[in-house]
Amino acid sequence: MQEKTLHPVSGFWVIALIALCLAGGIYGLVHLYVTVPVILFVAAVILSTSITVVQPNKSVVVTFFGQYVGTIAKSGLFAVIPFSIRKTVSLRVRNFNSVKLKVNDVEGNPIEIAAVIVFKVVNSAKALFDVDKYMAFVEIQSETALRHVASKYPYDNFNESGMSLRANADQIAKELAVELQDRLSLSGVEVIEARLTHLAYSTEIASTMLQRQQASAILSARQIIVEGAVGMVDMAIRKLKADGIVELDEERKAAMINNLMVAIVSERGASPVINAGSLY
Repeated sequence: MQEKTLHPVSGFWVIALIALCLAGGIYGLVHLYVTVPVILFVAAVILSTSITVVQPNKSVVVTFFGQYVGTIAKSGLFAVIPFSIRKTVSLRVRNFNSVKLKVNDVEGNPIEIAAVIVFKVVNSAKALFDVDKYMAFVEIQSETALRHVASKYPYDNFNESGMSLRANADQIAKELAVELQDRLSLSGVEVIEARLTHLAYSTEIASTMLQRQQASAILSARQIIVEGAVGMVDMAIRKLKADGIVELDEERKAAMINNLMVAIVSERGASPVINAGSLY
């Protein structure tokens, strides 16, 4: 529904008119008039039903006999059509914290995920007329979008290719916000921000996946150590050969490489062995 901005009459003028009607009615009663005071009192009652107060950061949607009249978007005291129905909608920024959802990621692993959605109403007419209870609509659509986004990616990418929920939290949050905006535009709601607040493996596989993460981390560290050790050994042999310090045959090179690799790669400190004789 297209929102229409209503420009109502200032309520202070109507209050002054009500006061005049009441004063005229009282004056008529004092002077024993009947018809005129009754008309004035009825007019005062009718005018009083048109007074509405709009608080800051709120809007009032006005309907008259089932017909949408317009929306008052500014704060103050106003007068609208008498006997019209006014419904207040908050325009303040609000947060929705989802519960911890249990979802299967793209690899089928059960995970727990939760998010906080920051939003506000930008179209009061849509929020009231296009959906039934827009707050409940926001909650359901937020959880649905979160489930959909979480099921598109793995929790963690052990081969370091592509996106994952844990490593690309910012990109996942942006995608969640875009999908939420598409879903909530029908209700006149603008999504300001979406952030993941909880992300973990489900309890039944948490210990197993932790061992896998630890093994992957150890393997990556070992790979870096081995690559560095090979480079150091190669540099040492080239340096010895370039400076002419010692001439190594293939057997001595192999022994030297073995000793250096053990000394560099080993987790414990190497214990040197002094050889006073010959290798042959």
